[in-house]
Amino acid sequence: MRYLGLDLGTKTLGIAVSDRTNMIATPFITLHFSAEKYESVIPELQMIIQEKSITDLVLGLPKNMDNSCGFAAERSKKFQEILEEKIGLPVHLVDERLSSVEAENILISTDMKRIKRKRVVDNVASAIILDTYLKERRIQNERKSE
Repeated sequence: MRYLGLDLGTKTLGIAVSDRTNMIATPFITLHFSAEKYESVIPELQMIIQEKSITDLVLGLPKNMDNSCGFAAERSKKFQEILEEKIGLPVHLVDERLSSVEAENILISTDMKRIKRKRVVDNVASAIILDTYLKERRIQNERKSE
């Protein structure tokens, strides 16, 4: 199994990829699209999936701080449906509250300039989302083996 992490924005899709052991999530690329034209990234996603031998997708679900689902979460659910229909791989939703804030803080701590941060924050956020999923999966597997 190999995973692709996805951070959906209003005009960007941050992408991260797991290593073959599913221990490390690495920022990969950010795809750009016109507002709400989510399907336009499908051909590029399909190429990445084939090139990296991806078996599952992990999509961030941006819940509100009170655990409710607002507009952004509904946008992710709509994208999940598109992915399942067009790509046909399992799509796992992961609570991504504050992942973009965490990504921004990581980049600030490295003294990265604001303009460069803006270009990479989405793929760093996608790596955080994917890392969260991989950690949760390892914990579940450890519990099963006990």
